[in-house]
Amino acid sequence: MYILFEGVDTSGKSTQIKLFEKNFDDIITIKEPGGTKLGEKLRYIILNSSDNISFTAEFFLFLADRAQNFEENIKKRKDKILISDRGMISGISYALANHPTLDEDFLILVNKFALSGNLPDKVVLFKTNEELIQKRLTQKNSDNIELRGIKYLLRVQDLMIDVLNKLPIKVLVIDASKSIEKIHNEIKDFIYDTSA
Repeated sequence: MYILFEGVDTSGKSTQIKLFEKNFDDIITIKEPGGTKLGEKLRYIILNSSDNISFTAEFFLFLADRAQNFEENIKKRKDKILISDRGMISGISYALANHPTLDEDFLILVNKFALSGNLPDKVVLFKTNEELIQKRLTQKNSDNIELRGIKYLLRVQDLMIDVLNKLPIKVLVIDASKSIEKIHNEIKDFIYDTSA
């Protein structure tokens, strides 16, 4: 089962992924961008490069990472519970936030192409708010994406919800302001519920 943990930066995805990694032997975790050797190089370029990367170049770097991640990590483990820190929902939503004139159907198509036609089985969306983002951003060093501002991140979150509403994927929306334990239990029930 291929599961995406989606949400904007500081929404709590990474905290929950670490908990699942630590407490469940049957779960394998990966991340995007950066889940492969090639992906690590692409992640560094995207998040830390001082060069002015064009939007189109950045978009294709994300797609290249996704395609490599699918080949190395997802395709061979379909019989496992695989949790990915980000995936195609982020890819599409950030692209639309950067270029609102882009065609959403085209973005879905090229992301499906990068995933060899596969969609995630489930998505956990961490929904946050302005106050929570502000608080958490002050506790860390911001990368190039976070430096685009809180309004930008909230716009991306809205787009994630829009994209998920258009795809046949089972979704759990999490209130990121809840306690870590409550969030963990909600996600655990969603992952292990075969009817969900």
